[in-house]
Amino acid sequence: MKDKAAVDRAQMTSVLLHACCGPCSTYAVRSLQEQGLGVSAFWYNPNVHPFREHQRRLEAMQALAQATSLPLIVDEGYDMLKYFQAVVGHESDRCPDCYRMRLSRTAEVAYQKGFDAFTTTLLISPYQNHELIRALGEELGKEWGVGFHYQDFRPGFRESHRLSRELGLYHQGYCGCVYSEWERYGKVKI
Repeated sequence: MKDKAAVDRAQMTSVLLHACCGPCSTYAVRSLQEQGLGVSAFWYNPNVHPFREHQRRLEAMQALAQATSLPLIVDEGYDMLKYFQAVVGHESDRCPDCYRMRLSRTAEVAYQKGFDAFTTTLLISPYQNHELIRALGEELGKEWGVGFHYQDFRPGFRESHRLSRELGLYHQGYCGCVYSEWERYGKVKI
C-alpha cells in the first residue's frame, strides 16, 4: 500500500472520475457535484478502437469539459498494444482486464494528484458488471492508498443521453473495443 491512507466517505471532498466518454460523464459529473464533491475527469481508454473513434470520443469529452468547466486530465498515451496484450487469447472474457487496466491507471493518477477517491463512468451502464468493477476499484484503491467511490449511476442512464444530446456531444454506438463493435454490428457473439 502507498503512504497515503484512503479517506472515508464522510471526509471525501475530491474525486477523480474515469471518463469512458462524454455522454456517460454528463450525469455522473452532475450527480457527484450535487453531493458537494470536487470532480475532475480523467481520460484513459486504450480499449477504444479504431484510433479515429478514440479521438472522436476524446473530442466529445473535451467539449463536455469546456462546456461545464470540468477539469479534465488526459493521459496522453494510447496504450492500444497494452490493451491487446491483456486480452488476447481470451477475448470472450476481456472486460475484467479492460476494467482493471483503466481503473488501475485512474487510481494511480488519483493518488499522484492527491484526490481523496476515484470512480468511473462505467458505473452508469446497465451493460457493465458492477460487482466486478466495485471489487476491482476497492482492490486497486487499497493498492494505491486512495478510496474507491462506488455509486450506482444506472438510474441516470437515460438522463445522460438527454444531457449529451442537449450539449450536442458525439454519442457512440458500441462500448469501445473492436470486439464490442463486431458483436454489435456483425451480430456475432465472441
